[in-house]
Amino acid sequence: MTSGSAIYRGDVIHRRHRPKAHRLHYRVFSLLVDLDELPRLGNRLKLFGHNRFALFSVHDRDHGKLDGGNLKSWAIDELAKAGIDDTIARVEMLCYPRILGYVFNPLTVYFCYRGDGALAAILYEVCNTFKERLTYIIPVTDDTRPVRQRAQKQLYVSPFIPMGCEYHFSIAPPGETVSVRINEKDSEGPLLFAAFNGKRHAISDRAFLSAFFAYPLMTVKIIAGIHLEAIRLLLKGIPVFKHRPSASRVQSVVAGGPPRRDRADEADA
Repeated sequence: MTSGSAIYRGDVIHRRHRPKAHRLHYRVFSLLVDLDELPRLGNRLKLFGHNRFALFSVHDRDHGKLDGGNLKSWAIDELAKAGIDDTIARVEMLCYPRILGYVFNPLTVYFCYRGDGALAAILYEVCNTFKERLTYIIPVTDDTRPVRQRAQKQLYVSPFIPMGCEYHFSIAPPGETVSVRINEKDSEGPLLFAAFNGKRHAISDRAFLSAFFAYPLMTVKIIAGIHLEAIRLLLKGIPVFKHRPSASRVQSVVAGGPPRRDRADEADA
């Protein structure tokens, strides 16, 4: 497997099956960062910042506990909830970066590797437009590729999708390409398919500048696109499911188990 931070250019596809067909397709890029490399990338590159304003940036307070703490330490603590006590040598985070200070990440994926290079677990950090987030902690139990995992839906995400659903993940971990495919199912079967497929590009100031012009104001377009698609779904007569606030702003769950909250987060909820 290819290691190290990278830019992945590709496409996001959503395809709804019921009660009426609906499809969207956007060109996007995602940033893969080895969390140990983040400070060095911020120091080495002119167009990328770590915990500071830049054309592109990653801020620790946008993820994990939202307190600005070390994200690798947070990920390792989350893995302990699933009984993964092995030494984790590397954690890679696949996310959208801030662009001119703004970002919205519906899904951030963490690939957690042991010292021998084996993939120990994947964390799926889901964030909704109500500023609530839940991380699904799912151990990787075999070497089969793509990695196939599942989790019972525990966080309200879309007003057009009920809570009684299950996510089925099919993941091709980062290499020359990366693929994150999600089939969301309810009691009647497949309901929604979503995927990101991207091709790897080396990180450099030139690559960031190229991405800025190829995907102008991408993160703003993501949140704008969410609201535009909501209008289109309303016009199609798709039923709406009411949001019920989460008990805490930040939660995590081991796949198949009940949500868990950090006491420190309860005070900030």
